[in-house]
Order: sequence, then structure tokens, then C-alpha cells
Amino acid sequence: MAHKISDACVSCGSCVPECPSEAISESGGQYQVDPAKCTDCGACVSACPTEAISAG
Repeated sequence: MAHKISDACVSCGSCVPECPSEAISESGGQYQVDPAKCTDCGACVSACPTEAISAG
């Protein structure tokens, strides 16, 4: 199941370079995970300073 980014996201972008499958993108000021690309590796979770990313 793909990871999800909650409203706690402050759009810092720390998660983007950590994603090996390039599943995270920004749209309208908020980052989101593309479930079709997410491999559920969890690399983004530890990179998030606000703990806004969790397993779907």
C-alpha cells in the first residue's frame, strides 16, 4: 500500500530526493505520493521533519 502525506506537510520538499521511485511530487503547494509509483520502501518517512508521511 502506498504511503500518504497528511495535512501536517509544510511543503519543505525533504522527502522528494529520498524517494528512489520518484513517486513524490508537488501540486498546488502540497506534496503528494503517486500510488502507482510508490514501492512502499518508507525512505520518505524518516526524511519528513513533521512526521506527515505514513503508510497508506
